[in-house]
Amino acid sequence: MGSKSKAKAADRKARIAEMRRAEQARERRNRIIAIIASTVILAGVVGGGWYLLDAANEKEKAEAAPVQGERTWSDLSQNHVEKQVDYPMSPAVGGDHHPVWLNCDAQVYTKEVNEENAVHSLEHGAVWITYTDKAAKADVTALTEKVTKTPYSFLSPYKDQPSPITLTAWGHQVKVDKASDPRVDEFLDKYVQGAQTPEPGASCSGGSMA
Repeated sequence: MGSKSKAKAADRKARIAEMRRAEQARERRNRIIAIIASTVILAGVVGGGWYLLDAANEKEKAEAAPVQGERTWSDLSQNHVEKQVDYPMSPAVGGDHHPVWLNCDAQVYTKEVNEENAVHSLEHGAVWITYTDKAAKADVTALTEKVTKTPYSFLSPYKDQPSPITLTAWGHQVKVDKASDPRVDEFLDKYVQGAQTPEPGASCSGGSMA
């Protein structure tokens, strides 16, 4: 009887030991799986982080890069004057200007506008598109449609400029021959209320109409 009890106890002890070994094996497998999963996740996060960082850097470089063929001016004065200003470039890209801005909220003018008022609009972050009689009628129509859909932009004829079409923002200007030139949209995207704006958020309505 005693020998049978001892055998049962030994058998039970052996089963318990086997169960413990199995449990320990499972715990080891779970730890290994957890470590592998953590490593994969960490690699993904790090890789994704680098990807997002690279994408952000590329976007920042693209935004900082000038539009092809663009000219830039810096240190432009911002005084309010009520007299005609002799601007060194045509059209003007900045400088002293009239105290009242030209309405520039998707505004189309069919006659030449007062340049001093227009420069004030540039100070508010507007893009001024001008054209000569050398611009094709279809191009003027296309620009009209574009401006009427673009807040903080305005269009007007301007006879004393060297190119058929000119796009001007505060301190920045590019000349093109056709409204279909991809630089037109690029310039608008970059400079309508862009980083160059001396007075971002200032109104483009409620000013002068000519």
